[in-house]
Amino acid sequence: MEVGLIIILFLSNALALDCLYNHRIKTTGALIILNLCLTVALAYQFKQMEKIFYLLLGCAGLVALFFGVKLSKAIISGITVGIGSIGLDLVIGLLSSNLGTAIQTMGEKYGNSLSIMDIGCGVGGPLAFSTTLGICIILISLGLNLVFVMLGWTKTLNVDIWNFWFPAFLGLVANAISGSFWVGLLGIIVALMIQWLLADLFQEKISNFFGYPGIAITHMMALCGTIFAIPVNWLFDHIPGLNRIDADAETIGKKFGIFGDTVIMGLFIGIGVGILAGYDVAKIGQLGMTTAAVMKIMPKMVAMFMEGLMPVAEAAKTWTNKHLNGRTVNIGMDAALTVGHPTVMTTTLIMVPVSLLLAIILPGNKTLPFGDLAFYAFAIALMVPFFKGNIVRSILGCSLYMVTMLYLSTWLAPVITNVFKLAEYNVGTVGLVTSVNCGLWPVALFTILLQSIGWIGLVIIGVIVLGLLIYVNKIKKPAVQ
Repeated sequence: MEVGLIIILFLSNALALDCLYNHRIKTTGALIILNLCLTVALAYQFKQMEKIFYLLLGCAGLVALFFGVKLSKAIISGITVGIGSIGLDLVIGLLSSNLGTAIQTMGEKYGNSLSIMDIGCGVGGPLAFSTTLGICIILISLGLNLVFVMLGWTKTLNVDIWNFWFPAFLGLVANAISGSFWVGLLGIIVALMIQWLLADLFQEKISNFFGYPGIAITHMMALCGTIFAIPVNWLFDHIPGLNRIDADAETIGKKFGIFGDTVIMGLFIGIGVGILAGYDVAKIGQLGMTTAAVMKIMPKMVAMFMEGLMPVAEAAKTWTNKHLNGRTVNIGMDAALTVGHPTVMTTTLIMVPVSLLLAIILPGNKTLPFGDLAFYAFAIALMVPFFKGNIVRSILGCSLYMVTMLYLSTWLAPVITNVFKLAEYNVGTVGLVTSVNCGLWPVALFTILLQSIGWIGLVIIGVIVLGLLIYVNKIKKPAVQ
């Protein structure tokens, strides 16, 4: 099997290079997509799925070729994206290895009754892509997405290949509950349509807040929080006193001087967590400096990431203007572009100890937050624009969101554990496992529908979502500015 895949990949690459040399860009693009699928299949066969992340992100340069970017610029773009992603991974790893250890110590100290392990969404990608459904989703998503864009049913052209994992995960949930591979495929299609709908609905708000024109965030784990943030922010608007608090990062910086600087805030948060974990003075100081470093370095890594992606977005816009009669098409990207915002980073660091406290005090909760600690920024980043960048609202809103996620993660733990068993994926622990931040309400929706009315429930949701896509993108008139 492996030898055959290698031969096919070699021949496909050779053909792609020949087409590129002869300026057959469309054929080159199709072959590049095929090569991505073959690469993932090889990674699965050689059990190297954990290393596919960098490869897929580095393929941004190859995607750029499809849209007609010059070869030299595409190579530079791909390398820059790769460097940015590695930098982000290093920073997140730095945070996880230091802050995560402190939180684990706190959990052992205060949360011994919590029996369900949060293994984190970080294993979601390797899990999803290690299955047949995970391999299928790349072709399904790219092909179906292009059809929807051509028909005008979505304005989002999603090239964030790595984060295909969450729709694939939802497909695995459908497969695990129903026992049917085909119901799993149906689940994938429905999940993809939900992803595009959310991206279309919130693109303008998110793009304007973070300053990324022509970009839609398709990271579904991050998009899930927006549904919660909108009604909660409406509630905050109607609470006397709270609705008058102006607490965005810039305002706090002006009012509190050096103590409002994100680096100093990171330092204090790290020191606070170290004290709660019972560290000695040296370890407390080290943890404080680590969190301060993350606050300083993260935005720079995001900026580099964006530097590599912008040529792709610009080229895609040119391509759509030429081939789609100027119709608006936004390029779907990772939520990593948003995690460097000061309010996002500040809220993330504060939510780490807050989530552990909530896990301990909430009656009926059995989940110990741990694996997702390094990924809080991705879960809450897109909620921040709907809280108007207000740090106070963001912390309060995300805390309420965490309450719902802890209860959902506890309830869904048997389902998520069965998904790992179905995929024969070893998580290195015993008992029930779960994930706090992976965007659990779609998992809950799929679970309720499949357990009550079976695959018909997915069909009903699919029809509703398709109708909303067509309404939002073809029927609804844009608001008058």
